[in-house]
Amino acid sequence: MAKDRVYIFDTTLRDGEQVPGCQLNTIEKIEIAKALEDLGVDVIEAGFPISSPGDFNSVVEISKAVTEPVICALTRAVKKDIEVAAESLKFAKRPRIHTGIGTSYYHIYHKLNSNPEEIIKRGAEAVAYAKSFVEDVEFYAEDAGRAENKYLAQVVEAMINAGATVINIPDTTGYTLPDEYGKKIKYLVDHVPNIDKAILSTHCHNDLGMATANTMSGVINGARQVEVTINGIGERAGNTSLEEIAMIMKSRKHLNLTSNINSKKIYKTSRLVSTLMRMPVQPNKAIVGRNAFAHSSGIHQDGVLKRRENYEIINPKSVGINESSILLTARSGRAALKHRLGNLGYTFSKAGLDSIYDEFLKLADSKKEIIDEDLKMLAGASARDIKRNLHLDQLQVVCGKGTVPVATVSLVWEGDCYTATSEGNGPVDAAINAVKSILKKKVRIEEFLIQAITRGSDDMGKVHMQLEHKSVVYYGFSASTDIITASVEAFIDAMSQIV
Repeated sequence: MAKDRVYIFDTTLRDGEQVPGCQLNTIEKIEIAKALEDLGVDVIEAGFPISSPGDFNSVVEISKAVTEPVICALTRAVKKDIEVAAESLKFAKRPRIHTGIGTSYYHIYHKLNSNPEEIIKRGAEAVAYAKSFVEDVEFYAEDAGRAENKYLAQVVEAMINAGATVINIPDTTGYTLPDEYGKKIKYLVDHVPNIDKAILSTHCHNDLGMATANTMSGVINGARQVEVTINGIGERAGNTSLEEIAMIMKSRKHLNLTSNINSKKIYKTSRLVSTLMRMPVQPNKAIVGRNAFAHSSGIHQDGVLKRRENYEIINPKSVGINESSILLTARSGRAALKHRLGNLGYTFSKAGLDSIYDEFLKLADSKKEIIDEDLKMLAGASARDIKRNLHLDQLQVVCGKGTVPVATVSLVWEGDCYTATSEGNGPVDAAINAVKSILKKKVRIEEFLIQAITRGSDDMGKVHMQLEHKSVVYYGFSASTDIITASVEAFIDAMSQIV
């Protein structure tokens, strides 16, 4: 049986960018748009042109920069909005105007101060007007999740008659349950006479944690476009996650669904969006979180080492992650310890491994995670075989308004002291550049997360740093009331495992 094609509509640059503190400039938006094109998305919602000159310019420049995806601009059901959107799309190879209006009781009566008949009239006029500028017009029935199905069917029929090529059924408030949302899509498929002339689209929010489930229920019941964001970012609790939908369709083959997403580029795109939006990915985030393919339980580690599929339904390489992580903690078993020791070149008899395991558990109880240097000690390597601790000795930073940040760093490495001075985009960047100049290792920072432990101006900050070196990931941690010092120490903690 041929697989049904599901179109991926990415709204990271519009709905995703509405997250407070995550705004992007035009250059950053273009970089993400190119990455989305490379990932294989079908539609890029580039912005809301009427909202600001910056948004207008971003849609213009993205239209010039990418060629394959449809470039979409959002509007209200307002003529001026539509005119501005059409102007912003003049360079797009495949332009789409996305217009719409509220369709729920709350929106009709309490937001728009209108009535059901007037809403249909305004929506149809907006679609027809948009159609005079572009051939591809999408209509969104805002808050459709709480709209009455019979009325929603009348709206959809009228919008298709007016020229809409795609009908978006948003669960704007994230209110519906998967069964309810699926039935809503099925109702429209069964009761709208001209439904075959348009594609039904999902657009689900995550207020109750069901965006992905609702989206998949919609697809199973007939929707063939999904509106998603990288990392599931978006207003309030976020939107449906692109990576989750893509990998559900890829791993659940019995659904006979396919997309144009190159899944091996998912992780890279996730990190790009996280970095540019300065919004860390939560560690337990499905598919792209740093713990998504990490195992610390002894039972899980033993199973994964015997056969990956015992505890992983997705091969990490299929989303662009090199390998699973076997983390050694007090919950780890002998299989994981033997595996890591083997990677370091050590082999032991069963009795020898049992002896080391007893010592390992004692050490693991006092440390959150065991690193390779700890294992070398446990394996009986002589002191000269183990590099002495790499640690920060002194840090001095000069920064402020109107000055170029400069940092001087002194490190103690293998018993010797090294000092370097570097500039950077900020005090942390300057200090890390100084450390790099001493250690001379090419690394890439994959994740840089700062978390508050206490409250107030004397807050204790915890820093997590994730580095990539020669396709291997290393982790570093530190905490201090001086966040610059904590950041540098976390970087050094990770680097100590490399050098």
